[in-house]
Parts: sequence; structure tokens; C-alpha cells
Amino acid sequence: MTLRLQKYLAEAGIASRRASEELITAGRIRVNGETATLGMSVDPEKDTVLYDGKPVKQEEELITIMLYKPKGVVSTSDDPQGRTTVQEYVKDIPARLYNIGRLDINSEGLLLMTNDGEFANLLTHPRHEVAKVYRVTVHPKITPEQEMQLMDGIEDNGELLLARSVTLLDEDESRSVLQIVLTGGKNRQIRRMCEAVGLEVARLKRVSEGGVKLGMLPPGRWRHLEPGEIRMLKAAARGEVDPARGGQGKRGAESNPTQARPGDGKGFKSKPNFGRGRPAKPEKDRTDKQGNSFGEPFGFVKTGGQSGRRGQFKSRQGGKEKW
Repeated sequence: MTLRLQKYLAEAGIASRRASEELITAGRIRVNGETATLGMSVDPEKDTVLYDGKPVKQEEELITIMLYKPKGVVSTSDDPQGRTTVQEYVKDIPARLYNIGRLDINSEGLLLMTNDGEFANLLTHPRHEVAKVYRVTVHPKITPEQEMQLMDGIEDNGELLLARSVTLLDEDESRSVLQIVLTGGKNRQIRRMCEAVGLEVARLKRVSEGGVKLGMLPPGRWRHLEPGEIRMLKAAARGEVDPARGGQGKRGAESNPTQARPGDGKGFKSKPNFGRGRPAKPEKDRTDKQGNSFGEPFGFVKTGGQSGRRGQFKSRQGGKEKW
């Protein structure tokens, strides 16, 4: 794509368009080794532009998005086996985006992508324990012994695999739904932990990272992060907040107070019909007849110093803790 030289200089922050024309007339701008003249156009990707002998580069807009990575899609930029990559879903974004972390091919859910290297390094540095929340469906129905093993940690191939918390969200005769919070993120950690205690993972979905929630975003769609969400993630990386506290209850759907600006590069077409760039309305707080909040935990989370399933796990209902 070519631009008028004075427009290119203005977008690079050198000077206004009128002042850039004066710089060109004064012979202070060179393009590909030649003195520039008014009326010239340049291709930022091919041409070399110098201002007083120094290279001119356009300031790249920093973009950070949330993508709902579908199951069966790889998180790499390029796949030698020809499988669909996450780049297919963001190809209409006018910037090269890179993943902040990964999800394996059989997992789905929230994947952050950005062209801001400093921000990506902040979130992925080993010393910054950013909480990631996963909803995991396992077969068969989990036993109290398996719950305890997951909470105590699993040693696998010389690695100690630890979860920040394990919460029982729902269960029936053949399966259990767990909420697992990690602050590390070793390769296939949740799957390895479950396999080690005899559980098969039927579905694994990341629903939150650093307090930023996936919400109602459909698979394969993306949206820009809001400035407040970026601040929240930075605060989580610096240890200034604890976004891992809380989570989803047994009877509730995940609350999503921060959802806004969903899109897929062509407009967000699924209901609710948010247009790209139009903020979504936050979900209202909902309670049932017994006063159980639909956004509060209604399950079992580990507490220290107790033994036995119902003694080891607290039941939280309506904001109150009951044994």
C-alpha cells in the first residue's frame, strides 16, 4: 500500500502534513537514497525513508484482543501439517498478532493475542503468576480421593503439577464439571493431572485470565480488550490483585461485567447483536428464590486442616459459607 510522502511522515510523528511538505522542499527527506520531491508516494514495507539521515518508521498501533479459540485449532502461527491456526481468525486485523500463551488443539476458550511485546512478556514471565480459570468436564464421576489428589498436586515425569484451586461445579452419575485455577501453566498440565488420577478430560475450556472473562463471545470470534481490562491484567501480573478469588457457581452462568466490543473483522453477527466498536451492556446480577447469586461459587473449594470430602470442601451459597 502506498502513501503520499507527507502523509507517511505525519503518521510517523515527524511533523504535520504542511510541515512535512516544507521538510521535503528543504531537501531534508530522502527516499531510497534519493532526495525526495513533493508529490512522491512511498510503500512503507518496501521503501527506506530518511529524515536528516535517520530512518523514519511509522508508529505501530498497539492491539490486544481476546479470541475464542475453537477446539481443533492450533495455537501456532504456522502449522506444517496444514491444520487450521488461530491466525486464520485474525487475518483481517491490520497487524501481526502473537499469542500470549497457548491452548492445545483439543482445548478451547479464551486466548489473548497482541502485537505489544512488552505486555506479552509481562503476562508470560515465570515470576508473574497470572491466574487462569478453566472449566473442565471429566469422565467418570470424580471421587473424593481423586479430588484430594488433584488438590495435593501430581508428580509427572519429574514435574510437580499444582493447581491454585479445584472447585466442583456440577456432577451426575457419569461425569463431573470442575473449575480449575492455574497460576503456572506447564504443557498440557490439566490433562496430565486428570490422566494421572484416572480421569478422562471430555472438555477443557479457559474462561478467564487475570480477571478478564470470556463471557458470551462465540467460538471463532474475537474482540478488542478494553483499557480497563488491560490495566486489570497488568495489575494481576504485578501481584496487585487476586483475580483467582471467586468463580462460577453450580447453578449459575458465568458473569461477564467487562464484555465489550466483540467482533471478527467483519462484524459480530451472533446475538446479542453487538456491532464492532459498540459496547455491550453488562449482565445484571441474578439470584434465585433462595438468594443464591448466579455469579458466586456454588460448589466445593479446598480448605486446609480438614479431611473427608464434605469436611474438606466448603459449600458457598448466597455469599455465606456453610460446612
